[in-house]
Amino acid sequence: MDGSYENSLEIEDDTDTDEDYSLTEYDVTTFPSDFNIKTIFDFMESEIFKVPGFQRNYVWDLTRASKLIESIILGIPVPQIFLYEKSKNEFLVVDGQQRLMTIYYFMKMRFPKKEKRYELRRIFDARSRIPDDILHNDDYFRNFKLKLPEKLPDNKNKLNKLNYETLGEYKNTFEMRTIRNIIIKQNYPPDDDSVIYEIFNRLNTGGMNLKPQEIRTSLYHSDFYDMLYRINLDPRWRGLIAIPEPDLHMKDVEILLRGFAMLVGGDNYKPSMVKFLNKFSNDARSFSEQKVNYLENLFDSFLNSCQNLNERAFTGKTNRINISIYEAVFTAVCGASYDEEFLNVPPITKEQLNSLKDDEEVKNATISKTASKTNVETRLRRAREILAV
Repeated sequence: MDGSYENSLEIEDDTDTDEDYSLTEYDVTTFPSDFNIKTIFDFMESEIFKVPGFQRNYVWDLTRASKLIESIILGIPVPQIFLYEKSKNEFLVVDGQQRLMTIYYFMKMRFPKKEKRYELRRIFDARSRIPDDILHNDDYFRNFKLKLPEKLPDNKNKLNKLNYETLGEYKNTFEMRTIRNIIIKQNYPPDDDSVIYEIFNRLNTGGMNLKPQEIRTSLYHSDFYDMLYRINLDPRWRGLIAIPEPDLHMKDVEILLRGFAMLVGGDNYKPSMVKFLNKFSNDARSFSEQKVNYLENLFDSFLNSCQNLNERAFTGKTNRINISIYEAVFTAVCGASYDEEFLNVPPITKEQLNSLKDDEEVKNATISKTASKTNVETRLRRAREILAV
């Protein structure tokens, strides 16, 4: 994932482990489907094919992009595309983004300028497409004319410098060529998309290993998630975690998510943490505007209750953020207010927080298997007792 921040948030937590992604609990089906180029373009235009936000920026140069178009026209086989079927008529691109975006840009007859690609990625994430006003803005794009060798061994290259509309006799040939698509569908469990973590990391040729929150952000975008992004920028929050800019891999957003997930749905918690957060994120897509606003205001009250705490208040002895401590404190002090839909969060003192960190039961519940139901319940119980809420 390409970003502009160099900051990296260190978290003291053991829930992000391979056991959370065990594939033995899943039933996955794969099947081939050959779509022609025109259909692929139409699917991208209508957002049936979506390039998720965890994918990297478009990185191909004009020469490489032109060679792909030439290969398609000439009937030279191109690598297959892997798609994850998220729901009916909604497919996420797992592997093949560069090829698909090249086809899309060529048929739009516009090629993205290198210096604008990160910005274009953000626009694409926000709107799921490139708006026409941006597409035709010469600050972002230039005309897409094929850049191929002038001469072939025996004759002149007829495709060089052509665009989509000037392909002439080759246009229908190009549109009707097919690319093999491998559709991946998760059959079980039906309400949990977490298998896509392993599917992406095993199949994607971009060489990226993604953190759960990076993928979760794309799968479960909602008004609630937009709220998480807003509060993640609050200077008071940035002070508590002592990192000035948002984390590249969205670890700070995941800390916030865990707090809200435990506050709202903690009574139904069962491991793994990854699956719990996935389900909560999916459920949060149906949160009303009123509920999202209330949770945002509740977090504001929580930050006010932390005003007497130092920076790095939720760090452990390793100087890393102890997400388990934060989760317990946030849930404990906000619980009564949430149950009654009030905003009266009691203040937290340094002495209370230090007592919680030094508590033997809490220490034992944060050393290992932090996501076990017993340890989660122990931390929350002791937080309520020590913080007197």
